[in-house]
Amino acid sequence: MFGRARLAVGTVKHNLSVRIALVPGRGPAGLLARLRDDGTPYGPPDQVPDLAAAVAAAERAGDVRWVWQSTQLLYPALLKAAVRVARCHDTELAGSLLAARDGPARPPSAFAAVSPSAASRPMELPFEPGSDALADQRREMAALIGTHADQLRRISTDTDPAKFGLLAAAESAGGLAAAEMSAAGLPWRADIHDRLLTELLGPRPPAAAGSQLRPARLAELAADISVALGAVRPVNPDSPAQLLRALAASGIRVRSTRSAELRQVDHPVISLLLQYKELARLHAANGWSWLDSWVSDGRFRPEYVVGGVVSGRWASRGGGALQIPKLLRQAVVADPGWVLVVADAAQLEPRVLAALAGDSAFAQAANADDVYAAVAVAIGADRARAKVALLSAMYGGTGGDRGQSLALLRRRFPAASAFVESAARAGEEGRVVRSVLGRACPPPSAAWRTLTSEAADPEQQRDPAAAAAARSRGRFTRNFVVQASAADWALVLLALLRIQLAAIASAAAGASAAEHPQLVFFQHDEVIVHCPASLAAEVAAAIEMAAAGATQLVFGATAVSFPMTTAVVSCYADAK
Repeated sequence: MFGRARLAVGTVKHNLSVRIALVPGRGPAGLLARLRDDGTPYGPPDQVPDLAAAVAAAERAGDVRWVWQSTQLLYPALLKAAVRVARCHDTELAGSLLAARDGPARPPSAFAAVSPSAASRPMELPFEPGSDALADQRREMAALIGTHADQLRRISTDTDPAKFGLLAAAESAGGLAAAEMSAAGLPWRADIHDRLLTELLGPRPPAAAGSQLRPARLAELAADISVALGAVRPVNPDSPAQLLRALAASGIRVRSTRSAELRQVDHPVISLLLQYKELARLHAANGWSWLDSWVSDGRFRPEYVVGGVVSGRWASRGGGALQIPKLLRQAVVADPGWVLVVADAAQLEPRVLAALAGDSAFAQAANADDVYAAVAVAIGADRARAKVALLSAMYGGTGGDRGQSLALLRRRFPAASAFVESAARAGEEGRVVRSVLGRACPPPSAAWRTLTSEAADPEQQRDPAAAAAARSRGRFTRNFVVQASAADWALVLLALLRIQLAAIASAAAGASAAEHPQLVFFQHDEVIVHCPASLAAEVAAAIEMAAAGATQLVFGATAVSFPMTTAVVSCYADAK
């Protein structure tokens, strides 16, 4: 069923596809070079007059894996020319994985380094007659081929080359998906967004001296806050220093103006402050300025950053794509005749821990619809205490009642507990831990090593700061092995889903590209596909197939299942 889903590189069947290195030139031209399985070229590169057309022709002719420096820089121009590719090897993304594992690598000595300007040159720059641009491109191609061959060699020498090769291939596939999602855009109704803002904040205020005035509702709350504090002069709630002084003058002593601390205070002004902070956050993060900047032609097009977090989770560059407030999900509405297929992995990280640890008793609990409820039954606690205990096991923390629950958890699920404890000890000792596919956590800093090595001397009294630093890193590595492995699984799911959706598009006889299902959103363990209503059932089935395939590829023969909660809706807000 997953025969077409060939993701891995290095030692994992990379010979099933043709590898072609690509370097863009001035104007529409560029260089292509066919590569052997070890990354070495068959011969000198070919210059093609229309790079996008050559890529499209190669995609039609067979199974190609493109080798290029940066999907983020190169692929948007191909998408703009209506050219999509199935697979690639992104040397920047693969290089980041290898650097995290081995430390930064020097450029292969047999090849010249890429010039600083070459990496940022877009594909559509005009051709300059008489320049030695072709010589620059050939040098860039040599550097690319050398880097790629070196990466294949380094992948093949990993302790588990099959898994690390899968990670590198999935990371590159994620780069393709990120560019495609930005190009497609998440359907967004600007009129609904504006109405929601108006209902909560009042009419859009006019711009004043290049900035917007405070909306009416925020202005009212600011005035009410000043009155409630008995202030002689108006208090600016946006100024923590001014607000702290005004609170102190009213007898309210707090260390900060954070919402969590304010909620501990019993005073009429607190509810006003909390309302103000919530609405001010909405106005600043997703107000009218955000709407003007990020939504056009009915689409929100964020720029995703693949592997933007050390655990492998994605980030976004501007727009806050991974933090869409629940309120504004009402503005995410499918086009007429289309639907949103929204799917997320239920309670992913506890299930990942069960698969990693090989704990049969915990695997049985993890296969329940509600993992926390099943754990509660197993340890004889209520669901709330069981959830706290399980999260504490994965994220660290033993204080209060959670300590007793953790002890019960360790007795009932010894293998799962031992797995995260081992990761924590590795962190405390300054070692590096890796995800299931081999993504490495950052090593400890030199300052950390100095502090903790001095404290390890048995003749010296242990420095409390050193102990705290060791425990902090232990909590980080304890969490990393689970969270990064969950990110591995989700990334492979995304890569397989791209293939499944492409197959659906190919089978849709007579349908134009504009009628094909489109991946439009990815967030940690959630995907959204925008598709014609007639294809919703096929897309939902494709998501289930991708989840099953990801489980098999990432965890092998595991007793743990990874169910997807899927909803077919017209509006994102109706999915949860």
